[in-house]
Amino acid sequence: QLQVVESGGGLVQPGGSLRLSCAGSGFTLDYYNVGWFRQAPGKAREAISCISKSDGSTYFADSVKGRFTLSRDYSNHLVYLQMNSLKPEDTGVYYCAADYNIPNPQDMCVPTFQPFGSWGQGTQVTVSS
Repeated sequence: QLQVVESGGGLVQPGGSLRLSCAGSGFTLDYYNVGWFRQAPGKAREAISCISKSDGSTYFADSVKGRFTLSRDYSNHLVYLQMNSLKPEDTGVYYCAADYNIPNPQDMCVPTFQPFGSWGQGTQVTVSS
């Protein structure tokens, strides 16, 4: 079971920024594909962004493209989701997940993705004035 820990959520005004962090619990994220997903109230979980374990290639959903970036911190074994120009529709619980086998980030970033084990606690992001 690949348990991850998300952090960095909070309340931010529209147009603001937040940086979310994802860490592996008992394993190192450096060797895994990592994806971020979010679930808004009353809506299904959606894939936001994923990063490859091999070449660092990334995928972004159209709804966040140009506003969000995804990066790895190999020194601290973290994956960051930098969120800029936040909108009220970005509100939701953000989850990260790790996967070893899926070859491409765009194949991981699908609504039907299920992590090995269960989803983590997530971190709440609220964009509101």
